[in-house]
Amino acid sequence: MTKEAERLAEDQGRAKNWKRWGPYLSERQWGTVREDYSAHGNSWAEFPHDHARRRAYRWGEDGLQGWTDRQCRLWFA
Repeated sequence: MTKEAERLAEDQGRAKNWKRWGPYLSERQWGTVREDYSAHGNSWAEFPHDHARRRAYRWGEDGLQGWTDRQCRLWFA
């Protein structure tokens, strides 16, 4: 058995909780297109890439790097 297979088996049996923390942020948190309030539904036309550094988002943070627990109850983005 490889080291990776051992680690995955330990996590599955909860002998060690290897996946307690990880990069499990939802797509909303990774800077993907969201908050499309346009009438036509073309969010890329409404929100050009140049606006990304000047806009505040209504829902969530713009996560360049993010960590969360397995259930996404506590996020660090």
